[in-house]
Amino acid sequence: MLALVNTARADVGCAPLIHDEGLATVARAHSADMRDRAFFDHVNPDGLDPFERAEAAAQTNARAENIAYGEPDPAAVMAAWMNSTGHRANILDCGLRALGVGVAEGPAGPWWTQLFGN
Repeated sequence: MLALVNTARADVGCAPLIHDEGLATVARAHSADMRDRAFFDHVNPDGLDPFERAEAAAQTNARAENIAYGEPDPAAVMAAWMNSTGHRANILDCGLRALGVGVAEGPAGPWWTQLFGN
């Protein structure tokens, strides 16, 4: 996933993102939470948004989030995000410097979260 994101960023002149394990931990937890509690949203049923979830995990650098559900693999989910104005804007934001990705497998397909930071 990181390589796909960085290829898209290079095409528009943005610096590559680095993997951030702290952001990835928060992203994995959100993907699993969406699957386990059967919701699909940036705000979880407890009312926490991506930045509040990140801060609760001592990650203060979170700046943007993309989520998806059901896309079978990284190439498919990246294609879907790149065809969405808001998701594309997050991926191509040259001010962002880090990325954590979370995937949770479910019976109807994976739950995806990208959490971007600076």
